[in-house]
Amino acid sequence: MAQKVKLSTIAEELGLSTATVSLALRDSPLVADSTRERIKEKAIELGYIYNRRAASLRTSRSGIIGVVVHDIMNPFYAEILRAIESELDRSRQTFILSNHYDSVEKQRNFIETLLQLGGDGVIMSPAIGTPVNDIKLAEDNGMPAILIARQVAGADVPTFRGDDAYGIALATNHLISLGHRNIAMVGGTDQTSTGRERYKGYVDALKKAGIEVDPGLRIPGPRTKQGGFEAAVNFLSMPQKPTAAVCWNDLVAIGLMNGISRAGLTVGVDISVTGYDDLEEAAIATPALTTVYNGQADVGRSAARALLDKLNGSSAADGLHLVKPEMRIRQSTAPLKKVSENG
Repeated sequence: MAQKVKLSTIAEELGLSTATVSLALRDSPLVADSTRERIKEKAIELGYIYNRRAASLRTSRSGIIGVVVHDIMNPFYAEILRAIESELDRSRQTFILSNHYDSVEKQRNFIETLLQLGGDGVIMSPAIGTPVNDIKLAEDNGMPAILIARQVAGADVPTFRGDDAYGIALATNHLISLGHRNIAMVGGTDQTSTGRERYKGYVDALKKAGIEVDPGLRIPGPRTKQGGFEAAVNFLSMPQKPTAAVCWNDLVAIGLMNGISRAGLTVGVDISVTGYDDLEEAAIATPALTTVYNGQADVGRSAARALLDKLNGSSAADGLHLVKPEMRIRQSTAPLKKVSENG
């Protein structure tokens, strides 16, 4: 077996001290740029691998951050993760990612594994039903937790998410301004704080406009394209004959639009549809989707910064931090068609 390359090996090759080599490999400003680059090139040439376990014994930090979300296949979480990764890269932090798929047990196992690895902290979009004790498990063992997208009642930790009630109200008010009164809400669940907040925004907007809230116009459940596509049958067969739909997210909206088109109707003419999140796909959908930007990049960036601040001894404000959503009006919404136009 080949002998492991040590810091002293690099130092001897370059005629430098081991301390200088160590500082350079940690990007210390105490080492001149030219010397630092020379050391890094030699380290690569010799096949030196940084010993994270030894470093963690010296610094009590592993440089590992855990990130756990519902499903990375959802572009909403992918956009948040891209912002988290970009921010952590600046501090040379490595993150380990897990999908919990709303399994509390899977999420708990991930937190326990992070603790065993000496993880520095965890950023989590908590699974449905997450008990506050699971968050305390991390916090009580010296691993700060930051929540994103969803809240957990009783968890006194920094939480970053879009203002869901405000955002859905923006979409609902947009449809109301176009003359729509029979507006369905498609997707979501009351089991999450996000679902409850978005439904509240929908209900509040209707009430403020003097429109009676009809529980029969809610189609709960779908959160995917397939779910939205399948919901189109239910949506189009409703006795209330909705002329517009506020969708849980862009995935549901795009699926619903495909289902409506399959039925021979034209979205943005016969039926108006709004999404939520303003994913990249929204702008290039056919028709281009009217939606609400939910601040994914801001959520990810702010969560990562709050965690790094905690790790560096700075105060990171606990409690809820809301990002203001913004309306993006495109082709999938239009003024209510007059009865004569249908006849």
